[in-house]
Amino acid sequence: MMAHVIRESASSRGSQLRSTLRGLNALSADIEASAVISGDGLMLASMLDPHIDNDRYAAMCASLLALARRAAEEVHRGRLKRVMIEGEHGTMLLVQAGDDGVLAIAARQTVNLGMIFLEASRVAARIRGLLDQAA
Repeated sequence: MMAHVIRESASSRGSQLRSTLRGLNALSADIEASAVISGDGLMLASMLDPHIDNDRYAAMCASLLALARRAAEEVHRGRLKRVMIEGEHGTMLLVQAGDDGVLAIAARQTVNLGMIFLEASRVAARIRGLLDQAA
């Protein structure tokens, strides 16, 4: 019976995370994809293009954030908040969502960066709350 309760809880958390990502993606047509990834690189919820390998993407995002965290510590920048990657076709934002969560956002190059930073912080705080509830 205990395993059943844990499975329900994880399923409910996944549903809440997906709902949070849907709300984020609905804020702007410039937000193309989003995902919630555990600190160790497991996909917890995603709104990604079906052609993206979820497992590989999750592992890469978690690795990037871990490396950026170590680099920020090395030069005494304090606790890492986010990493922005700007590519030819748009921007990718990785935001720490608690101790064990990463919010990844992919947006078109036309996105309003101020809006995306603000919303990413708000959504990361919500994700942190959801992940803390499950712990």
